[in-house]
Amino acid sequence: MSLSHGATSVLSQSSSGLSRPDRFAWFIDAVREGVAPFALSSPYSGDFIARVVSADLGATQLATFSFPALDAVRTARHIRRGDPETYMLGLIQRAPMQVAQKRESLAVRAGELVLFDTSYPLEAVFPDHGHHVGVTILRLQRASMPLPGDQVDRLLAQPLSTRSATGSLLRHLMGSALGQVADQSQTENQRLGTIAVDLAAAFLAGHIDASGLLPAETRRRALVARIGAFIEANLGDPGLTPAAIASRHHISVRTLHQLFNAEPEGVMATVRRRRLERCRQDLATPSLRKQPIGVIATRWGFSSPGEFSRVFKRAYGETPRQFRDGTAAARSPR
Repeated sequence: MSLSHGATSVLSQSSSGLSRPDRFAWFIDAVREGVAPFALSSPYSGDFIARVVSADLGATQLATFSFPALDAVRTARHIRRGDPETYMLGLIQRAPMQVAQKRESLAVRAGELVLFDTSYPLEAVFPDHGHHVGVTILRLQRASMPLPGDQVDRLLAQPLSTRSATGSLLRHLMGSALGQVADQSQTENQRLGTIAVDLAAAFLAGHIDASGLLPAETRRRALVARIGAFIEANLGDPGLTPAAIASRHHISVRTLHQLFNAEPEGVMATVRRRRLERCRQDLATPSLRKQPIGVIATRWGFSSPGEFSRVFKRAYGETPRQFRDGTAAARSPR
């Protein structure tokens, strides 16, 4: 099954539609194509139910693999046979795993990030916990990573904390992006891919104290992404002004506006658009049908119902009440 929007597609595939003898072989091929060649073994190989959801984001590729207990080994022979020369940043979901590379071994818990390199032998063990494992992989081309390879190698099979603002944002992006891309344009998804690579570079640089080695544009985009996450988390605050945003990120208001000069819209236009989007979602939600429009507007940071109504109509071509009545009528049986 493939879900697509314009030229961008999210490919969702499952082994469940295949005959039992073919299911494990299908997954081996999916790992080879989506990650790299591995030798795989599993106690469930006779009836291996797995799912792969992936998307090409231009600067990177993102894929989620869901599968039962599994051992994966990548040897020197596999590397000689095919090496995409990529870093793989993995977000472990639902169950822990054990990974070993370059004489380092790490137990990775669900919700944590781990880095490995396709150019070195690797062992990964996903124990049997009675339910499927989930791993989301972000592919990072080694040649495009603006960090010294010998320093990045120090991070392989090492605990990578996501407590920083960049780490938290990267983890959230990896965990949620595949649910967004089918509804976005190709241009938006390519921009998302660029942001993902910039955040990954900044995240890894932070762990080797090499942030100063990042290109200025990478640092700018990573900071804009962090500011965007801060805006998203504080849309309901009427005091979300340029001064407040700048102060939170230890920059001047002038620098804040300069950061957004290269973006599709300015900082306050971003705040206003996102507030309108949340209001529009609430107005279309049946369970909020009886909630006054003014309450919804206030919840998302608009200071007065009149201002909200004017801005909403300018953005969508109809008043909030007209939009709410129209969506309610569309849901009503005829």
